[in-house]
Amino acid sequence: MTIRKLKICALAFSVAGALLSSVAAWADEVKVMISGGFASAYRELGPQFEEVTGRKLITVWGPAVGTAANAIPERLARGDWADVLIVAEYALDGPISAGKVLPDSKVDFARSAIGLVVRQGTPKPDISSVDALRRALLAAKSVVYPDSPSGVYVGSELFWRLGIAGWMDSKSRMIPAGHVADAVANGEAEIGIQQVVELLPVKGVTVVGSLPAEVQRYTVFSGGIATNTKNPAGAKALIQFLSSPDAMPAISRTGLEPLSATPAK
Repeated sequence: MTIRKLKICALAFSVAGALLSSVAAWADEVKVMISGGFASAYRELGPQFEEVTGRKLITVWGPAVGTAANAIPERLARGDWADVLIVAEYALDGPISAGKVLPDSKVDFARSAIGLVVRQGTPKPDISSVDALRRALLAAKSVVYPDSPSGVYVGSELFWRLGIAGWMDSKSRMIPAGHVADAVANGEAEIGIQQVVELLPVKGVTVVGSLPAEVQRYTVFSGGIATNTKNPAGAKALIQFLSSPDAMPAISRTGLEPLSATPAK
């Protein structure tokens, strides 16, 4: 064999080896599209998954709904691929209907209760019953809640169910979701009402507790495997890990309530 042919063979083996290495590395990557609600639990559990399985997570963050360029529905609509989606349950129904997520792959990981927050160092109102919550809101000088489905519930249903909608009109307002606890911490509002998982990480406030069961409205966070997944085995492994008993302590620490790993029917 000539030197030239030997060089060509060596180059071919080198290219083949590089391609095999690339495919192997690709097979060990799991691309996740995720919105904010499950973020704290995911940030703690992600490294554990990588350590246990040897797979690498590639994470893309974005809103679960809406038409912004980085919104998950927009990414999927323009053909961006993912292995796993982790969003609020209601936000997963659209991609399932659109054929972007495998229906049988849907698993509920956790649910988030709506809670109440006050400025750190101030007295905590009693919200242990519906009557106590009603009194606490009527006594407050100002109340804020988020521009999200849970906030819509507060402004359009909770106040009505408590029979105080008229009194709350002049002293309550909806603000961007990321600023509810901040508005309470800096004194702009006396009380903030939002999902507990979003209130806990904010400094300068105290979470009083969750709304009473009779007027509670939970948000469920779910995962599903994208139909254009490039690593179905890795996607399945991640969903199984996040819904396993091993994940429950981390989920609970972030203010979420772990749920059963039974796929939705």
